[in-house]
Amino acid sequence: MRQLTPEELAARKKRNLAIAGALVAFMVIVFGVTILNLKRNIDARAEAVAAGEPVGYAK
Repeated sequence: MRQLTPEELAARKKRNLAIAGALVAFMVIVFGVTILNLKRNIDARAEAVAAGEPVGYAK
């Protein structure tokens, strides 16, 4: 196994940081979409209850 040059080590570190940043961004997007869907479902349930419609498994 050969020793990496300082330039190769710097490139590896930069690449790893870019991958980590992309992974964190993906996690934030998935979390945000999940929260928005939960809020939408809660709002739809509240509207159904206010309209007197059965909610949940009672349909």
